[in-house]
Amino acid sequence: MKSIEYNKLVRDKIPEIIEKAGNQAIVEKVGESQLIRLLNKKLEEELTEYLESGNVEELADLVEVLYGILDHKGVSIEEFERIRQEKNEKRGAFREGLVLIKVIEE
Repeated sequence: MKSIEYNKLVRDKIPEIIEKAGNQAIVEKVGESQLIRLLNKKLEEELTEYLESGNVEELADLVEVLYGILDHKGVSIEEFERIRQEKNEKRGAFREGLVLIKVIEE
């Protein structure tokens, strides 16, 4: 019998998917403080995967982790979107490809 150790945060349905495939998933449910730490680590992992692949599916994973972080911080997706829109209105987005080279103070 072969086993592979992962010790990483996975999506909620992954253990069920593993079991349906005829394998055994050993999982541990973690507490709130550890979950936030693991979500932050997962955010880094998903960002790295996107940067390496450029795959839009990796962006979806990144957003899902972000939603998990928001949920555990008590911030709704609607509230987060309101914050994003306010910043967009005040400071703009990242659509025009502007690179600030320097500022000359007077």
